[in-house]
Amino acid sequence: MDPATERDLVDRLRRGDEDAFDSVYAAFRGPIYGFLARLSGRRDLAEELLQETFVRLAARATTLREDTRVGAWLYTVARNLHVSHARMTALDAERIDRAGLEDPTRPPTPFEEAAASETQRALERALASLPASYREVLLLVAVDKMEPGEAAQVVGVSPETLRQRLSRARTMMKEALAQPPRRHAAGGIA
Repeated sequence: MDPATERDLVDRLRRGDEDAFDSVYAAFRGPIYGFLARLSGRRDLAEELLQETFVRLAARATTLREDTRVGAWLYTVARNLHVSHARMTALDAERIDRAGLEDPTRPPTPFEEAAASETQRALERALASLPASYREVLLLVAVDKMEPGEAAQVVGVSPETLRQRLSRARTMMKEALAQPPRRHAAGGIA
């Protein structure tokens, strides 16, 4: 989104203009959802976090600073919601492990569902294999076309740290893509 349009939308959001919220939602719903789905590996969770991201925008729209980059603000909120969810999930998983239980209701991840093409499946598998801190910078910069400086703000690191993570993420993707897909005992690809 060009800066002038973004400034206008922020100004309108600050005044409580519902049409501005609708415009922001229309512009960012898809990209934020894609970011969250790839980051979390779950469509249902991505949808839940996406909704919470926009609920937070609705609640805070009138208090945004004039210089707010609404795209970066939304990605930051979405990422922070994912990080919080991941922490809570880790705590829950630890408790389940201690109890010796498994979650039989876990829905399949987008990576477990067949992708449209072998190349897409290979890319999704490689992306899913990256640690979250590397996956998120790659998603923000390579997939969502965010400027590295803006992505650094979203992730909460210095631009140099982001560049290092991005470089390492790209290397890790190349290495992961060079590996042949794992096969299940039944002959299917993992």
